[in-house]
Amino acid sequence: MKAKRHAAVLRLVREHRIPSQERLRELLSRAGFDVTQATLSRDIRELGISKTPDEDGTPVYAAPQEEILPPPMLSTFLPSLLLRCDGVGPLLVLRTPTGSASALAAALDHEAWPEVLGTLAGDDTLLIIARSAADRKKLARRVAGLAGSRH
Repeated sequence: MKAKRHAAVLRLVREHRIPSQERLRELLSRAGFDVTQATLSRDIRELGISKTPDEDGTPVYAAPQEEILPPPMLSTFLPSLLLRCDGVGPLLVLRTPTGSASALAAALDHEAWPEVLGTLAGDDTLLIIARSAADRKKLARRVAGLAGSRH
């Protein structure tokens, strides 16, 4: 729940001009997250959100720049997050623990493997679209090798 709430906070801060915690709490509530002021303060601190002046000079919440965050390491995530790997045609499906698929997708996207046409992450499932069925088989072997097992 915390990861989903953090994602919602970041999305709201990036999409809206939010001048106060109370306004952020209202938007979170509309998104289905009822939080206390203390929890929201902690989330803001943990996420590295700060107040910065907007174009008019009004202080609003701003999310940290993504470029300053360290890139996710696939070799670090994969062994602990990959539960199962299966595919057909150019489609490779990776199963992860609940809430982990997007972290694995971000790490894979950062690798920029040429065989990968794109990725789509749900809550516990990551779909990798390969350029061909042969590329999908190559990716499955590569993923299994990095995970340290045969999935």
